[in-house]
Order: sequence, then structure tokens, then C-alpha cells
Amino acid sequence: MLKDFLKLTFIGNTVESYCWFVGIILAGLIFQRFFSKLLTLFVFKFLQKYSRDIGFDRLLVLLKKPMGIFIMLIIFYLAFDRLEFPAEWNLVEIEKFGLRMILYRSFQISIVVSITWIFLRVIDFFGLVLMHRASLTQSKTDNQFVPFIKETIKVIVIIFAIFFLLGAIFELNVASLIAGLGIGGLAIALAAKESLENLIGSFTIFLDKPFVIGDSIKIGTVEGQVENIGFRSTRIRTLEKSFVTIPNKKLVDNELDNLSHRSQRRAHFNIGLSYETKSDQLKNIVADIQRFIENHPLISAGETHVRLHNFDSNSINIMVLYFVDRIEYKVYLDVHEQINYKIIEIVEKYGSSFAHLTPALLSKKG
Repeated sequence: MLKDFLKLTFIGNTVESYCWFVGIILAGLIFQRFFSKLLTLFVFKFLQKYSRDIGFDRLLVLLKKPMGIFIMLIIFYLAFDRLEFPAEWNLVEIEKFGLRMILYRSFQISIVVSITWIFLRVIDFFGLVLMHRASLTQSKTDNQFVPFIKETIKVIVIIFAIFFLLGAIFELNVASLIAGLGIGGLAIALAAKESLENLIGSFTIFLDKPFVIGDSIKIGTVEGQVENIGFRSTRIRTLEKSFVTIPNKKLVDNELDNLSHRSQRRAHFNIGLSYETKSDQLKNIVADIQRFIENHPLISAGETHVRLHNFDSNSINIMVLYFVDRIEYKVYLDVHEQINYKIIEIVEKYGSSFAHLTPALLSKKG
């Protein structure tokens, strides 16, 4: 009875074939994670002697999605292989253009894409390993070199995969195609002019080293720390913690200030005192501010200037200029705050006051 039921045919396939189809799909869905982890472990065993301090968990996270897709593609292939197209559909052979060819080529493309994705993730894993080793050295050049090489290898893998698709799946003559690119190369170069300029810019940054990863730079209105240098662009974490991406061409062609290479931080501002301040008060205030700043342990000696500078319509202005010997921004802010508090104390000590806008002046300003 069961054998007769399994022999029943629907849409060109027996019930037994449909049972195999459903069973393989269900088994694949149930064991897909296990197979994915098993294959990832196999890959890790092969790479383990190179990975050292980067463990299996990192590779598992990287390969989870591409490995899962690859396994499901294999499972779907095994499941659909149990079925046949109904004869009454009169489908052409797989070698001729039609539904069979479209499905088969789509499967082949998916397999190549998933394998390429796996290779790219393995390259990312090696990038993590090399970045970890680079972090153990004092040189920042390694931190810049590793991402650059990683991206270069990934581009080569993608190009190879594309040519493999064209040659093995679409059966195109790859050698003739490459030769043909020489004719169309000029047009491609013109179309990708900006990309090529940015690529050249990345090589210039790598070779000339105007900055490396971790440096604080300023270009135009953008100031922040370099987090990544890629083929096309450089990414900067600004002081506002935003993420700015700047094309490498712009970094090479424009004036760039590497703030990490400076030895000091400069402070320059004016103090506005009221016109009720007497000349003796002004001299004492200037002298005391000069003395305090010069004696500060974090202020560069001999480069401090406190002077009666100019006269505004509502204030007598004292210029203050000094250099903090430490470049850390927090240290600079702390020193700047200490000096500002001391300036207030000195001004109050000699009975003067800071200028303020009168209502009449405020109305004019508005």
C-alpha cells in the first residue's frame, strides 16, 4: 500500500521524489548551522598555525553568513536533483538557452559568489591577525600597511572571480576579452578618472607618509583622528565623534596639517577690561599674569607674551599668548582653565573688572 502511494506521480515526479526533496531541505535547515560550524572549524585548522592570538570565534563570526549560504546552495542542489521537469513542458536541453540553462547558470553564479565571499572573509581574518601583530610593534606604518595590502588582495580575488565567471560559466574567451580591454581601456580610464586619481592618492599617502593611522590631522574645516586609509578614501573620527570620509585625492592635493607632529599647543586670546581700570592697575595685572604663566610647569619658557594690546569702543584689551608643552587636548584644556581662573583672581585682586556690553551697545550690535 505504501509502495503504491510512493509510486504515485504528480507533475512529472513520484511522491517518493517529493519526500526526498522535502527531507533533504528539512535536514539541511536543521543541520545547516552544524555543517557551517564544522566547515569553519576545518578552515580554522588549516589557518591555525598562522592565526596565533586570533581565535576560532572571530573566524566563525566572519564566515557565519557566507558559509551558511554556501551550504544551503549545496542542500538545495541535492534536493532539486531528486526532481525532474515534467516531459509535457517540452523544455530544451541545458546546453540551449531556456529555463534549464537559466536555473543552472544562476546556481553556478551563486556558488562562485558564495565561495568568493568566503575567500574575502578569510582575507579579513588574516587582516585581523596581522593588525594584532602590528599593534604589538611601536611603528604605526604596519597599521597603515596591513589594511592597504588586505584591500589589494581582495580586489585581486574579486577580479579573478569575475574572469572565472566569464570563462568557466559563460564560456567566453577570457584572453580575447583581456586583449579587448586594451582597446576600451582609455574609455574605462576616462570614466573612472576620479577613482584612479584617488587610487594614486592612496599610493602617495602610503609612500610619502604625510600621516599614518592614529594621527590627528586637519584639512580644511575637518579635524580629527585617522582611523582608516583605503583605496579610495580616508576615514577620520572628528572631535565631535562623527565619521568623515575624505577622498584621497583631496588629501594629497590640499594643504594638510598633521597635528600629531606638533610639539606644543598654542593659546591666543584677548582679555577685555573696563575703562575704569587705571594705568597702575593695568601694569600690575599684565605683570602678574605674565609671571604666573611663565612659572607654570607645563608652559614653554620664553614664549609667553602678555601685553596691553589695543582699545575697543567698550574695553581695554590685553593680549595673552602662550604655548602648552603637552599636545594632549585634555591636558591643554586643563592648563587653559587654570590660567583663566588665575586671570580672574588677578583682575579682582587689583580692583578692576571685565568689560561688558552696555544696553546701548547691545542694541547697536543687534
